[in-house]
Amino acid sequence: MTAPVLEVRDLCKTFTLHTIDGRTVASLRGVSLSVAAGEHVAIAGPNGAGKSSLLRCVHRTYRPDSGSIALHLATGPVSLTSLPDRAMARLRGREICYVSQFLETPPRAGALEVVADAARRRGLAADAAADAAAAALRRLGLDEALWDVDCGVLSGGERQRVNLAAGTVRPPRLLLLDEPVSALDPANRELALSLVSSLTSSGVAVLAVFHDLAAIRQLATRVIRMEDGRVVASGTADEILGELEAVS
Repeated sequence: MTAPVLEVRDLCKTFTLHTIDGRTVASLRGVSLSVAAGEHVAIAGPNGAGKSSLLRCVHRTYRPDSGSIALHLATGPVSLTSLPDRAMARLRGREICYVSQFLETPPRAGALEVVADAARRRGLAADAAADAAAAALRRLGLDEALWDVDCGVLSGGERQRVNLAAGTVRPPRLLLLDEPVSALDPANRELALSLVSSLTSSGVAVLAVFHDLAAIRQLATRVIRMEDGRVVASGTADEILGELEAVS
């Protein structure tokens, strides 16, 4: 069996609703999973199941209450739950990338600048980073006339493609995807899915959330179903999505 790139064990996360009488809401209840190099694990389940919370805990946008998250590097495993903030920031730059539905950029930053900056953080020199950024934007079909336009004025689909280009240029060891094609038209959706498919073929470990069941069937080597903060099933796309479709 291929060694895991990511191991999550017994992960728990709750949120305190300070504006609503201080009640707590459990988002993750003992989640365990692993993702190997070249594996695309898709997380399926209803809204509120904990899918995005899981990705954000791995990226450490959220800190879990308990449990462990280990990223396996060439030098050995690293605990993402206990890593100092600066070391975690360096890992995010080089080894882990989180692509959400929404692009966050500095003011007045253009698409080429945003993607090239991501390539530089992953170790490319300035000229090579600019070339890699241009190639990534072309592959995702973003018109070259838009490359120096402030990302804040781009359409939702254009921003989503910039976000995916930044996440996949000089591919990281672990790619986290949270609905990365939700705003794309059919033609650009296929370009994006083709890119993601090529990454797993080259050994990138992918953990992804899609509500698009067709995208899961196209990409996933394994599907995990979550409900109420728990993993309730794991199997092939046909097995897990067949169960979901039967229920619906």
